[in-house]
Amino acid sequence: MPSKFTTEERVMFDDMLEGFDDLLIIGRAAEKYTPPDNMAMERQLDKFWIPAPQISASFDGFDQTANFQDGIELSVPVSIGFHKSVPIKLTSKNLRNTNYLNNKGTAAKQRLASDINLALYNTVALQGSVVIKQTTAPTGYDDIALADAAFTEVGVPLADRLYFAAPRVANLMAGNLASRQTFSGEVQSAYSRANIGIDIAGFDVFKNDQSIRLAAAGGGATTVTGANQFWVPQAYSTATTGEISNVDNRGQNLTITAAVYAAIKVGDAFTILGVNSVHMITKQDTGQLKTFRVVAKPSAGVITIYPAIISAQGGTTAEKEYKNVTATPADGAAITWLNTATAPLNPFFVKGALLLVPGSFVVDPEDGWNVMRATTELGIGITYARQGEINDLSIKGRWDIDFGTALTNPEMAGVELFSQT
Repeated sequence: MPSKFTTEERVMFDDMLEGFDDLLIIGRAAEKYTPPDNMAMERQLDKFWIPAPQISASFDGFDQTANFQDGIELSVPVSIGFHKSVPIKLTSKNLRNTNYLNNKGTAAKQRLASDINLALYNTVALQGSVVIKQTTAPTGYDDIALADAAFTEVGVPLADRLYFAAPRVANLMAGNLASRQTFSGEVQSAYSRANIGIDIAGFDVFKNDQSIRLAAAGGGATTVTGANQFWVPQAYSTATTGEISNVDNRGQNLTITAAVYAAIKVGDAFTILGVNSVHMITKQDTGQLKTFRVVAKPSAGVITIYPAIISAQGGTTAEKEYKNVTATPADGAAITWLNTATAPLNPFFVKGALLLVPGSFVVDPEDGWNVMRATTELGIGITYARQGEINDLSIKGRWDIDFGTALTNPEMAGVELFSQT
């Protein structure tokens, strides 16, 4: 059967595929996760659970009689929640013009790749819980070194660490590098291309072409309201009806000062007086206050935070294994907001913690569509569908992608904020 697409359309689609993955700056840095089969995904409404990394606790002495308890396997929810489309309308005259159609394909490629990058950027920048507040402007190596220290002191793996600097932040860092006299290639690249380079203080560092700005926190004086607000990790919960459901252990609800609730926003970062971070393996106190992020506002006076406060106060094995703070916050403990001035977010993370999940959907040519489909190396399926209009001999076309993102462990991701007053 002869092709229902013009030669110009087929060339345009091939050109679009060829460079799509190259535009996925953060997409290439994220871990690609292939979801279960399509039939299962449809039945599960494109949502599924994956195992979370496990941590073990150790105990002193030969007699371990009291320490044999049931193990626990935690899981993290992942959903394919993004569908992006670029629609066009072309006249029969336009279809003769190869340049016109190719430019449309290039523009669609740039936009859809940008949509994926921005979704990943927002996921890690708004949910990563390790927050570094800098009162000064970016300077370069020392800024990245602080991210390294914040990760290393809590036991985040040393491999596959990535840092994405906002454009102006990256240029300031490059300026600091360009002024040095003890390097050659890196200095020249920083001077001529405003390029930071890679492998700085244990991070591969990139300049991102887009950024989001986090406004200053408006919560004002805020305290924890109520004692014993800690989290006990659990694999599943049982409803009063007997139904068993998986549990997302990444965060918890925290009751705070009701009067300032309206001014708090998703993305705000804070510390709690008396609540320090601990090393994830040894459970040793780092001497640094634990940082948290607001990820939702479920009800008046209640915020959902990442990560959950696991202080081991309840004494279960799961709490001892996943303990991440030195103490449960006291009733009335002061909350200190870290984002005190509007500034761009500069996310950093471990590759395995940020997932890019290719989605799927069906456009059947038997239903009257003209369809071309292909999958990029990163697994992103791109569909080009076209339909003719008899009234004016024009065509309507659209490029579509389907994908999801997930941050499986907020304690393996964070942001750095500069010029905070």
